[in-house]
Amino acid sequence: MHESKPGCQCNCNSTDKGGILIFACSGSADVGAIADQAARQLSLAGVGKMFCLAGIGGRIESMIKHTREASAVLAIDGCPLSCAKKCLEAAGIDNFQHLQLADLGMKKGESPANQENIAKIVASGRKMI
Repeated sequence: MHESKPGCQCNCNSTDKGGILIFACSGSADVGAIADQAARQLSLAGVGKMFCLAGIGGRIESMIKHTREASAVLAIDGCPLSCAKKCLEAAGIDNFQHLQLADLGMKKGESPANQENIAKIVASGRKMI
C-alpha cells in the first residue's frame, strides 16, 4: 500500500468519488514544465486534484476507474504530440477537456517556464473546468 509522506500531494490512492482531476504531460521540454506547474498550481488552489498520468498510461485499473468516476477531467499538454490526451484516450477515457499549450501560442523550445506563462495556462485551465 502506498503511504503518503508529509507534504505529498499524491492522490493516487484517493477514495473520493467524483471531483475534478487534472492531468499534465510533464515532458522534458519547457512547455512540459509549464503544463506540469500549471496543473500543480490548479491543484494547490483547490480547483481540482492533480492525478497521475503515468498510472493511466501504465493501465492501473483503480486509477482508470477513479478517473472515469470524476465529475470533470482536464488534460494539459505542452506540445502538439498531445501525450496526456492520447494516454487518456488509450485507456478508454474520452470525457475530458483538453488544454493544448500550442493553441495558446506556446512553442516547444521557445516558451520559458516562467510565472507569466504558467499563470496564462492556470487561467485557461480554470475557465475550462
